[in-house]
Amino acid sequence: MATPPVFLIVGAGFSGAVLARELVSRLNARVIVQEARSHIAGNCHTARDTNTGVMVHVHGPHIFNTSNERVWTYVNQWGTFHPFINRVKACTSRGVFVLPVNLHTINQFFGKTFNPHEAQEFIASLGDQSIGEPANFEEQALKFLGRELYETFFRGYTIKQWGCDPRDLPASILKRLPVRFDYNDNYYTKKYQGIPEEGYTAVIERILDHPAIEVRLNSDFRNKASAPAVTHTFFTGAIDSYFGFSEGRLGYRTVTFESIEAEGDYQGNPVINYPETTVPWTRIHEHKHFAPWENHARTVAFREFSKETTPEDLPYYPKRLTADKQLLSRYRQKALSEPAVTFLGRLATYRYMDMETVIGEALVLADRIVENSRANLPLPTFPNEED
Repeated sequence: MATPPVFLIVGAGFSGAVLARELVSRLNARVIVQEARSHIAGNCHTARDTNTGVMVHVHGPHIFNTSNERVWTYVNQWGTFHPFINRVKACTSRGVFVLPVNLHTINQFFGKTFNPHEAQEFIASLGDQSIGEPANFEEQALKFLGRELYETFFRGYTIKQWGCDPRDLPASILKRLPVRFDYNDNYYTKKYQGIPEEGYTAVIERILDHPAIEVRLNSDFRNKASAPAVTHTFFTGAIDSYFGFSEGRLGYRTVTFESIEAEGDYQGNPVINYPETTVPWTRIHEHKHFAPWENHARTVAFREFSKETTPEDLPYYPKRLTADKQLLSRYRQKALSEPAVTFLGRLATYRYMDMETVIGEALVLADRIVENSRANLPLPTFPNEED
């Protein structure tokens, strides 16, 4: 009888947890999950606030949204997802408006009563037609939105979020921010949108609950003393950290939070953005509103601040500026010389990925691992060779 393979997975977020469960279920493997933090679920970690009883998204709000049937079916095996529509507001010196910018925003902002066609023509008339092919974020905004909307909703928020001039960012960033010419105020456009009733940590805890999965918290992957001989390692941490930052540190933005507790309702909405530079925080999220099926007399909200990542900070958003991409290329070349290691997930591939993408990629990687195991082929270094 063949000895079951032993896999080491570094990181207990969605990438590591989903892959661990798939490997033990489909390959009769044993999996050891090493997690450097004191909890599972990575940046999706949720926990009850001890003072208010509110379920808090500890590292910032996460609303699950996907049109991927396989991913949606998968997560619903592990928890009850209540439907949730994220309706974001923007607090500015000119008033509180709906985001993303939609027909309501346009009519309220300009004091108009446009229908969709009229609004499209009006916004087109505001754009800077002297700009040909936009070379950066600011030119993209000015060409398609005009200066007033750009200055009010995008410029200051971008400066605070990314810590640089919008002219230093690629135009493609703004292309991901929709402007709508109807009254749809749903922040997302995916078919399925929800939040797990018991929080994300409970979902991941159930995924990892298998006798062939051993989870080791507060366990640094560099500590090999207690690690057994493994068939293959799957690394979901930051790729530059795996190589000891030998080529330098990749650029990230991180966030910090300032907690607010109050009676009743603090702001009346889950998320309110503050896009102007006169306010130091980027947004405030009030956690009781992420679980409208619960009732709490007290509330807890977080002011969110964005800053450059230091060695002591948790990396959140990959900056992916030109210098970062050049550095990433060198780390990818180093990774290709590690045949017994696969790099997956947001940090290991240095891409901005939401939960559905992370889970979907882990499931597809598991498919490939099963196929390669049957054909006795080596495992890939990256789940998507075109990253």
